[in-house]
Amino acid sequence: MNQFSIKDVEALTGIKSHTLRIWEQRYGIPQPKRTVTNIRFYDDEDVKLLLGVSALNRHGYKISKITNMTGEERSSMVLEISKDSSDNVVQIESLTTAMFNFDEVYIEQILSSYTLKNGFENTFLDLVFPFFGRVGMLWQTGSLNPAYEHFITNLIRQKLFVAADAQPKHLKSGGKKFLLFLPGFEPHEIGLLFANYLIRAKGHHTNYLGPNLPTDDLGPVMQLYKADYILTVLTASHPTQTPLFITKKLSNDFPNTKILLSGFQMMQANIQLPSNVKVLTSMQDLSALLNVLNN
Repeated sequence: MNQFSIKDVEALTGIKSHTLRIWEQRYGIPQPKRTVTNIRFYDDEDVKLLLGVSALNRHGYKISKITNMTGEERSSMVLEISKDSSDNVVQIESLTTAMFNFDEVYIEQILSSYTLKNGFENTFLDLVFPFFGRVGMLWQTGSLNPAYEHFITNLIRQKLFVAADAQPKHLKSGGKKFLLFLPGFEPHEIGLLFANYLIRAKGHHTNYLGPNLPTDDLGPVMQLYKADYILTVLTASHPTQTPLFITKKLSNDFPNTKILLSGFQMMQANIQLPSNVKVLTSMQDLSALLNVLNN
């Protein structure tokens, strides 16, 4: 069982700590537990309850009415809202609830419905990545059981592999060559997989090397592949393989290649970038760059 602080619950549900305390005092939800040392915490069931309450409350249901519903009534109404709603926050909350329930069928329904309405690219830009942004910090800090991460990321990975494989393999006239990899310490592959799909979908070519590749091993690959761009995503921290180290090494090793860096660690790093290095603050940045290359 996970034990969440009130700040963790705020991050997962979007409900402010002040509001949570008011709801607890007035309506008895949620009902936090206490550790043997008398520290308040919330469990998985509290989070699932609050995700449903948040969705209903934001769609006009008064909290007093929501608290009088049965759990089955709340769940049924949230499901109906998520089917019809164009509100990204509702869909993110639905994904989070499905993750906590290990509900593969519900996750598939959410993603398929959103993709049908908005397209595959927008499903990731507007739904999947904001979802990972909401829960990602809790994974990194160890507040959330890694089993949840493995469950949902493997489902998403499968979709990205299939989508990328459906794209043309040849390099179009005027297209660019991209080399994609993750350093040996970086386990988070979703961003790189989406970049692989996006680049191919825009008519360019990728050499996808995946995770766990030491940067020293790129040299022989580059001698043969001669990429125009090298792209990597830095999400995990490392004591020596810092964003500054990776930036300098890639820039120095491949001075005639454009280096694209993204991920949480790059967003936090305050470093001066060499002339051949560009930081992508989001996958929207990559999409915009590819659109420019296509013009």
